Order: sequence, then C-alpha cells, then structure tokens
Amino acid sequence: MQNGVVCVGSKLYSRDFPDAMSEVLPGVSWGLIEAFPTPAYWAYQVWANDQELEPINYKLGATLAEEIGACLLGGHGIPANVGLAAFGHLKNLGAFEGEVPSEALLEEWLTIPLKIGSRSVRYRFAKQKARYLHAALVALSVGGYPLSSGRALRDWLLELPGIGYKTASWIARNWLDADDVAILDIHILRAGALAGFFSSGLTVERHYLQLEAEFLALSKAIDVRPSRLDALMWYQMMSAPSVVHGLLSEAGLKAA
Repeated sequence: MQNGVVCVGSKLYSRDFPDAMSEVLPGVSWGLIEAFPTPAYWAYQVWANDQELEPINYKLGATLAEEIGACLLGGHGIPANVGLAAFGHLKNLGAFEGEVPSEALLEEWLTIPLKIGSRSVRYRFAKQKARYLHAALVALSVGGYPLSSGRALRDWLLELPGIGYKTASWIARNWLDADDVAILDIHILRAGALAGFFSSGLTVERHYLQLEAEFLALSKAIDVRPSRLDALMWYQMMSAPSVVHGLLSEAGLKAA
C-alpha cells in the first residue's frame, strides 16, 4: 500500500493507493505515486487536484456556438494563444450571436491581423476555418443537436465538415463536462506509451475509438473522472517536453 498526502489551505488530506507492483490493468502495474508518469502517479495527481477549492471549468465559451468556435479555431497547427485570440476577435465582432455570418465575412474577419501581446499575428487557414465555422454555425442554428451525453453530441459534431474525433470530443467534454469521451492527441498518446496502458502501434488518426476505450478503462481502474485525467495528463505532458522525450528515449519509444 502507498499513502498519498496533500495539504490544501489548513487542511491535510490523506489517501491510500495500491501497492506499486500490483496490477491496475492486465500486464500494467500501478507503479509509484511519485514516479512520473505511472498510473499511480496520475491517480494521485488527479485526486490531489480534486481537493482544491476551485472547481475546474473547461468551457471556453458562454454558448455552444462559442464553444464550437473556440475549439474549431484552435487545434492542429495553431498555437493555443492564436486560436483563443481568433475566437475572441470573432466574438467581439458578433460572429456567435444573431444571424450567422457568411463564409466570406468570416474569412474576411479571420484575415485581420490579431494582436497578441506586443505582436501582430496572422491567423493561418483563414479560408478553410471560415468554411468549417460557417457550416457549424448554420447547423447549430437549425437545432436538433443532442445534449444527452458527450458521445451523442460528438456523433452530431462529427457529421460537420472539418471536425474530427479530437475536436468533437473537445467540444463535447468542455460543454457537457462529459466523461464518456476523451480528447486524445500526441501528449496523451505518449503518456499511455510510457505508462503502458495503450496497446502498441495505435495512432489517434487510425485507432481513435480503441485508444479512447483503453483510456476510459484506465480512468475506471484508477477511479478518477476521465475528463479530469485527460486535462491534467495533457497539461503535465505538454509542460515537460524535455523530460518526456528523455523518458521516451530511455524506453526506446518514438517521440511522435
């Protein structure tokens, strides 16, 4: 048995975790709670984080239209600060309220340089993202989108152009605080490879649903909410690239 302790304010919280050598999943050991990035480490980190007084809020927008816009304007090839700046820019122009802007107008707005700190940045893929965003906003204005579960909303979003499993899962998790989907990218894939809970040879491009099932199985096995695990795992893996690359090299695993 391992004991984890966290101090929040004036309160001390304590929790026992299984022995490091015991299996959390078939063929996968718990590992030490202090050993990044074992299953026990993630279980402890999520539990410790959950003791904080402020609840986690994933939402980027105040409406589903805004949430779709924020997630769709970010993602692959677009730095987070640029995506959020583009979202804020369109929001200020009224893109997510009232009549849906035309595709041409959205593209025009997205070609306006963005002010990020002291820099002026041009948004990449303005034409492409304008087309995707216009289609999504039109579909949303028609209605009929399901909010009964994360997967139901994700399945609806997947029918829209330019929205794949990762973006659809991101929107569904954020808007519904859903625990039946996972936002999988290279950072989560690396965490799974290092901890051993992902089957080898799988990629998010070709095996998203299988990887998601394995991620959800780990979440259940370590008794944490998948949405919390996903967010914390992504943040820590993304924040320590040199450490992660070193561990991947030691384990003989590819970095990508």
